[in-house]
Amino acid sequence: MTDSDNRLTATVMQKTFNRRQILRYLAASGAMLMMPAALANLPKEAPRQLSLYNLHTEEKLKATYWAQGEYQPNALAEIDYLLRDHRSGEHTDMDRQLLNLMFLLQQKAQSKQAFHIISGYRSPASNEMLRKSSTGVAQKSLHTLGMAVDLRLPGTNLEELRDMAINLQGGGVGFYPKSDFIHIDTGRVRRW
Repeated sequence: MTDSDNRLTATVMQKTFNRRQILRYLAASGAMLMMPAALANLPKEAPRQLSLYNLHTEEKLKATYWAQGEYQPNALAEIDYLLRDHRSGEHTDMDRQLLNLMFLLQQKAQSKQAFHIISGYRSPASNEMLRKSSTGVAQKSLHTLGMAVDLRLPGTNLEELRDMAINLQGGGVGFYPKSDFIHIDTGRVRRW
């Protein structure tokens, strides 16, 4: 490619994608390269369902987000909305690999209970407010890209849930026993 071609491609990308979309695309591309075997070996035709309960809004949802070999747009929209920033009402397209990771975690726990959601998507403004008022909130949190969720699973010991998430090797796992939740994300594999 010539310099002229590169400039044209960059101009088109600037007009087509906003910064957040580009960051999400790059992060998802990197995550796909590091996709754990557990995610890579998900059955292609078997339905995938999530049960969720948002602790802040008290909304409940049981949705089959994957069926007949493809994602289900209506179910995805419902999940994205339930996982919205409860402070601002803003929502985004949650990372589909995060949903798959949650599905696998629920399967591994052999639980029919709904995940209790503490935090899903977080707007940049909410994230900055939390960062200034508490400790442990990352400036460039994956919550702001729809790539992270804080949750617990009733009936499943929190340490066991953390260990199951770590064993999936699907991204980051944070353990917050005093607040009774774990953090999972589809960033690089790490734990704290």
